[in-house]
Amino acid sequence: MAVNITAIKTSSDGAWQGENPLNYAFPLLIVQTTLVIVISRCLAFLLKPLRQPKVIAEIVGGIILGPSVLGRNKTYLHRIFPSWSTPILESVASIGLLFFLFLVGLELDLNSIRRSGRRALGIAAAGISLPFVSGIGVAFVLRKTIDGADEVGYSQFFVFMGVALSITAFPVLARILAELKLLTTQVGETAMAAAAFNDVAAWVLLALAVALAGNGTGGEHKSPLVSVWVLLSGVAFVVFMVVVIRPAMRWVARRCSPEHEAVDEAYICLTLAGVMVSGFMTDLIGIHSIFGAFVFGLMIPKEGEFAERLIERIEDFVSGLLLPLYFASSGLKTDVATIRGAQSWGLLALVISTACAGKILGTFLVAMLNKMPARESLTLGVLMNTKGLVELIVLNIGKEKKVLNEETFAILVLMALLTTFITTPIVMAIYKPARRSSLRIPRKLQRDYSPSGASATKGGDELRILACVHGPANVPSLINLIESTRGPKKSPLKLYIMHLVELTERSSSIVLARRARMNGLPFGGGHHLRNRGGEFHDRVAVAFEAYGQLGRVKVRPMTAISAMPTMHEDVCHVAEDKGVSMIILPFHKHGRGDAAMDNVGSGWRGVNQRVLRNAPCSVAVLVDRGLGGQAQQTPVPSATVAQGVCVVFFGGPDDREALELGGRMAEHPGVKVTVLRFIENNGAESNGVLLRPTPEKSSEKNYSFSTAVMDREREKEMDESAVAQFRRRWDGLAEYTERVASNIVEGVLAIGRSGEFELIVVGRGRFPSKMVAELAERTADHAELGPIGDILASPGHGVVSSVLVIQQHDVAHMDEAPVSKIADGNNAVGRTSTTITNASPV
Repeated sequence: MAVNITAIKTSSDGAWQGENPLNYAFPLLIVQTTLVIVISRCLAFLLKPLRQPKVIAEIVGGIILGPSVLGRNKTYLHRIFPSWSTPILESVASIGLLFFLFLVGLELDLNSIRRSGRRALGIAAAGISLPFVSGIGVAFVLRKTIDGADEVGYSQFFVFMGVALSITAFPVLARILAELKLLTTQVGETAMAAAAFNDVAAWVLLALAVALAGNGTGGEHKSPLVSVWVLLSGVAFVVFMVVVIRPAMRWVARRCSPEHEAVDEAYICLTLAGVMVSGFMTDLIGIHSIFGAFVFGLMIPKEGEFAERLIERIEDFVSGLLLPLYFASSGLKTDVATIRGAQSWGLLALVISTACAGKILGTFLVAMLNKMPARESLTLGVLMNTKGLVELIVLNIGKEKKVLNEETFAILVLMALLTTFITTPIVMAIYKPARRSSLRIPRKLQRDYSPSGASATKGGDELRILACVHGPANVPSLINLIESTRGPKKSPLKLYIMHLVELTERSSSIVLARRARMNGLPFGGGHHLRNRGGEFHDRVAVAFEAYGQLGRVKVRPMTAISAMPTMHEDVCHVAEDKGVSMIILPFHKHGRGDAAMDNVGSGWRGVNQRVLRNAPCSVAVLVDRGLGGQAQQTPVPSATVAQGVCVVFFGGPDDREALELGGRMAEHPGVKVTVLRFIENNGAESNGVLLRPTPEKSSEKNYSFSTAVMDREREKEMDESAVAQFRRRWDGLAEYTERVASNIVEGVLAIGRSGEFELIVVGRGRFPSKMVAELAERTADHAELGPIGDILASPGHGVVSSVLVIQQHDVAHMDEAPVSKIADGNNAVGRTSTTITNASPV
């Protein structure tokens, strides 16, 4: 049915007036948008186990909504996606596309590209030139085979085909690398740099293709001077942007720097308006409007916070709402049914194989010439074959300019979809970064081991610690804690700092690329943390590097970019690879100084729990209530301000590890250590407690203890030996006190409330003494800290001291289960009255 577009109304008067809202532009647009988002999100959820980027779900969703699948029902197609709504849908989608290309330009740092070196440039050049030439060869075949393909001029068709086969999607590649934990490897860094080169070259080629295309079928008959004028005007536009707009945007970025209290909304609005004006100017010239938005994004300074703030303001709305509409409009143009017959499917196979072979082979050969290992070179080639959204943009412009007909367009869309889909599984199959096999040696403070497994008994052996941070707020307390563990002469310290960065759906590639560039030695070669202006990108790394320069501490910063459920794998791998003796984790709550605690995210609690279960060494969780003090200055090694530390000792492996750490702290001249040992009333040792694993209980609200069977008499002897050794070694440097336990909870809380100690060190207590076992049936707020740590860390108890909860590593203790206290009395334990029996469930 023919529709007069000028008669279309924006909104209806409502169903009560007898009008169908689907016959009006805005209500129909709402329905279309909702349908697109629901379909794409459902597909993303289904494809998540396959670790596919979200762009795959959005492309497939667009195809499903189009004539290939649901559109076969003409009633659905004419009701939900009528032809008169197409210009409206595409106009809204084009706004999203315009700002997305602005974000792509914003995420490409030209300075970083220049610093990437000849290797990345050579790989990018090979990754573009070989598939571009191959694309021209395929274009000859397509023109001779597909009906109507030869109606377009040679130059337009060849250039579009070459660009379509040679593109690498930089934003999609960044997310794939982050998902596979390859972003900070040598392969990942090289791929990101080469993809950045590729992106710039691809957009230049696309601008050339658009300039040559004209109106497609009529393009070959127009005057050659038109294309020349378009290209010259495009060059003039770029020069104007570099000479005039770039300095202006630098001035705006300085005005929006952290030194100013807030970003003036006028600058944000001015920048967004600049995107629209730039798009209009390139459209006026005769180049697609997205090219102007892309160039404008390149002009925004990448140093400082202005770029990241722009991304925060517009990325969610553009990527989450407007961009899926572009895929829907693309899907409505894609009809897989046009690919029919052996000839058409043969052409699809030819295009896919040519695209993959050209990209992978070209990248592989140049990477091998640059002396990269064969497996890494092949992996790099597969990664550079990523297509995605950028490919779809090129194809849509080609169809809009009538360079690509229905069948050619469908073939190339399926090619882009398949090549991106196979990237993740192929990389997972052929490339797994070499990791050391698990030595299963208990690395702990009480008896330190070197990475080779030899017992480290000499006082001069190096102590290795891995400290994890969420952000700058964790820095002062961790530096204070680490400094207090470093004695003046013995045990030189090597400190690995891991900045944990959560990978979310809204993590932009500018953040991912910047974190990768800042990464330290454990994942790649030495990287400089400064930009051209001499400013550090990462305040976390700066603080620890400054601390390392003040004393005899070797500091190696690194970054882990992972989703929360897999972040513990990065932490545990680095701990094992570097042979550290202890991992220090920040608690998921942070003190405000008034005994209250702010929750920084429940996801971080899950990370800590998984590290505690899987760590190859001892683990300490720091509950910070202002341990770093109010001053943000880095503590100096010769600090003379006394810091009170109390080690609470009940007995067991975890408490002995806490005692060992207290001994190391006692060596520091600025730390005053007090060991407070709780003992039972006379005659109370005749009573016992029977604990039995109860798997049906929740591990979130009930304490979990080790299910291993231990000789409690031997454990008691080891406790006495550890205490005796501590008193002998640190006599005069540390104070030792025994206290009779009448009420453990009140006794421990009294220590935390007193304000006498800045830090309280306790064991997690997976093999509890009888006194701690009595607390087994308490409802836990933070069960992963154990009974004593939980009491001190829970808000509402008035505790003002920071708390360090330590778990000693031992393979035999790794299996845990929630427990029930079965009995309390003389008959509770048969073999020995002092044994806590971790029996099997009856």
